[in-house]
Amino acid sequence: MKVLRSLNLRGWLLVGTAACGVVLAGAVATFGSSASAGASLEERKLPMKFGWVACEPNCRGWVSAVGIITADTPKDFDDFARGRQLGGATVVLDSSGGSVNDAITLGRRFRNLGLLTTVGITQQGGGGQSARPAVASEAYCESMCVFLLLAGKKRYVPEAAHVRVHQIWMGDRADDAKAASYSAQDLMIVERDIGRLAKYTFDMGGAGDLLSLALNVPPWEDLHELDAAELKLTNLVTTDLVADVLPHVDVMAPALAELGPKTQARFGEEQAQPAKSTKTAEAVVPTGTVAAPAAAPQK
Repeated sequence: MKVLRSLNLRGWLLVGTAACGVVLAGAVATFGSSASAGASLEERKLPMKFGWVACEPNCRGWVSAVGIITADTPKDFDDFARGRQLGGATVVLDSSGGSVNDAITLGRRFRNLGLLTTVGITQQGGGGQSARPAVASEAYCESMCVFLLLAGKKRYVPEAAHVRVHQIWMGDRADDAKAASYSAQDLMIVERDIGRLAKYTFDMGGAGDLLSLALNVPPWEDLHELDAAELKLTNLVTTDLVADVLPHVDVMAPALAELGPKTQARFGEEQAQPAKSTKTAEAVVPTGTVAAPAAAPQK
């Protein structure tokens, strides 16, 4: 899979409220930076894992979703959901982003189930039968995680959480994005997937401001962290009450997270389509080194 980070807003035209337009030079999709201490940081770099957190009889429980979205994630979620009554449950997200098209697929699964979303790190209770699981609110939702957050029927972002966006760009050229060269095929892939993302954003009830804020931050700048006003402007937040998504759950804001390296959105592969490109976009944690030349397409 080829890696891509976000796209310079210059050269793009948002068409009405539902589409993104034209690219000038180098374009693609990156977002977020990963962050957290110790094992939590490493988990966010790994493929997304789902877990059910039971807290009966105190609360219904919730779904913990930690890691990056890969081509396997929608199927992994389907496997996890099979046999469970997840309708209306809450998903607690801690993620650096991931594959654009697979995040869109997963987000639509979330909405079809009527899931609620928030940002946090699940902490299992310790020290006896009376110990209850809790949610640490100082967590990160970056890149395509932001669009998974948008999939929630109700969406809550705690004050200590970090919701961060960035442009998309070719990950194999992201370390020296200004000096790299880009083909017409590269730009076509970017425009196509930005269009898909735009449609998804409006289908989920998001605002064009979310796309505008993300596409305005090039890969050589720090990620943009949405403040409280922007979270509402983009319609990422639909409630200010944690009880609307996690009733009877302890939500804490310990200093768990520290800024980490930027993550990237990248373009990989889709199912083959005659006479059409099969590449798509994904996000992964960058190595911090100059990337090697793009590898041949893989399935």
